[in-house]
Amino acid sequence: QAQLVASGGGSVQSGGSLRLSCAASGYTDSTVCMGWFRQAPGTEREGVAVIHSDGRTRYTDSVKGRFTISQDNAKNTLYLQMNSLKTEDTAMYYCAVRGWSGAICPTYSLLYNYWGQGTQVTVSS
Repeated sequence: QAQLVASGGGSVQSGGSLRLSCAASGYTDSTVCMGWFRQAPGTEREGVAVIHSDGRTRYTDSVKGRFTISQDNAKNTLYLQMNSLKTEDTAMYYCAVRGWSGAICPTYSLLYNYWGQGTQVTVSS
């Protein structure tokens, strides 16, 4: 069973940067999708960025050009570099993983079955 541990959240002013990390272990699928999702109070959990085992990425429109998802396969770690942060990026951020035989990773949170505990990102103006 996969285990994910997210870290790196914090408080930052608008325009600042943060890097989230997610240490993953225990999954056995040869190809997977990993992703970052976020949820603000009163909203649904949304996909922020996902990455396929082969490195292909997808981003939600609101973070394109500001966020970068990456993975270090040797360390089994997923990253999210967040630059030019905005107040609307404030949310709890979660990492997730699922086995996936397709070419395109889904961004719908309900399709992911293993989740980290979440790390809070707060951006102030």
